[in-house]
Amino acid sequence: MNYVRRGRAGLAIAALGVAALSLAACTGGGDPAPEPGDADCAEYEAYGTHDGETVEVYTTIQGVELDAMVTTFDTFSACTGITVDVVGTQEAETQINVRAAAGDAPELMIIPQPGLLQRLVADGYVLPAASTVEDNVDEFWSESWKGYGTVDGTFYSAPLMASVKGWIWYSPAEFAEKGIEVPETWDELMDITEQLASESDSQTYRPWCVGFGSGDATGWPGTDWVEDLVLRMAGPEAYDQWVAGELKFSDPEIRQAFDAVGEILLNEDYVNGGFGGVESIVSTTFNDGGLPILDGNCSMHHQASFYEAQWPEGTTVAPDGDVWAFLTPKTDPAAGDAVTGGGEFVAKFVEGEAVDAVQTFMSSDTWANLRVELGGVISANKGLDASLAGSELGRAAIEILQAEDTVFAFDGSDLMPAAVGTSSFWTGMNDWVVGTISTDELVEYIDSTYP
Repeated sequence: MNYVRRGRAGLAIAALGVAALSLAACTGGGDPAPEPGDADCAEYEAYGTHDGETVEVYTTIQGVELDAMVTTFDTFSACTGITVDVVGTQEAETQINVRAAAGDAPELMIIPQPGLLQRLVADGYVLPAASTVEDNVDEFWSESWKGYGTVDGTFYSAPLMASVKGWIWYSPAEFAEKGIEVPETWDELMDITEQLASESDSQTYRPWCVGFGSGDATGWPGTDWVEDLVLRMAGPEAYDQWVAGELKFSDPEIRQAFDAVGEILLNEDYVNGGFGGVESIVSTTFNDGGLPILDGNCSMHHQASFYEAQWPEGTTVAPDGDVWAFLTPKTDPAAGDAVTGGGEFVAKFVEGEAVDAVQTFMSSDTWANLRVELGGVISANKGLDASLAGSELGRAAIEILQAEDTVFAFDGSDLMPAAVGTSSFWTGMNDWVVGTISTDELVEYIDSTYP
């Protein structure tokens, strides 16, 4: 998943520049798009025929992900007559306001987080989705996913792709050699951390390696740590109240999560293997953060499923490979599974039958299976065949997302007001780990920035 603004998965694979690609000219995979007479159009009859129509899909997605996105429309275009222009630029999130205000909005946009969707709806730019889109979402997504695309009771936007956060990357060989089993609870994880720290006499080794660095977005990996612990320690209801601003950062339910994260991130004996002490966390990029696992300078790294793309070529990612991952464990062994994650949403800015056809197609299980089979992404679409994912971790993440009893909580900083979620929460985490402010000062500072 490519979040150019936040610098998350997109930094691993994004290309420079702006791509404006038409299906008439590019299929992304090197093979020519099927001609109308050659395509199997049985699955596409419901979208109708719209010869000569063009629909722009505006997005922050770039690079190989953009190429794959273009390819998903090959047969759709051949069967419906709609040319789909997928326009990718890292400036999309800021330029959409300029374009919409000037009356030059794209027909559709892939919006990388619900907060931006809500702002665009409030500004009157986004139009309610067609009933065919809502029907697909009712069939293929959970109510919580539908809720992220709903504003004030009106459904606007269907989910598209997703990521599962809160994975802890480790070396299966190291764990086996040291007789360590994957922890099932947070207390067990802390016991392992203490064991690893006490058994090593290396000057460079620490149990954890951590990287907050991400350009202008430096700090977001720290917010992911806190979000995981709020969900696991305080529970889904408190998590939702916190995201909505009903619980303050300084309230006990949230403060306990900061204390738990601080037991690791602020401890010189526990971090930052291969890079230096606690003070090196901010200067270490999230891309490089977990790499010392491969040379034995650290044992664990907290990062999302998309971190799979960061391992060097030749690294085997598997339960018996060079690296693998387990989810951040529960604090209560009896609690159900709960995960944090992110996702994207397709919103409509211009009315039209061809526009509705494209938005409906992108909300279907057909599109989800086409895109996931091309590799690099996952989706929470329940019609998705998990076996199509390009890796074992991708398949595991899809199964988690599709499980009926999984509680999925959207990335909190993406849902909070921008002054908090993508500003004071990020920067406050940086100041905290370098020792500029205390935990009390951190939570009070973030609370003071709430609109």
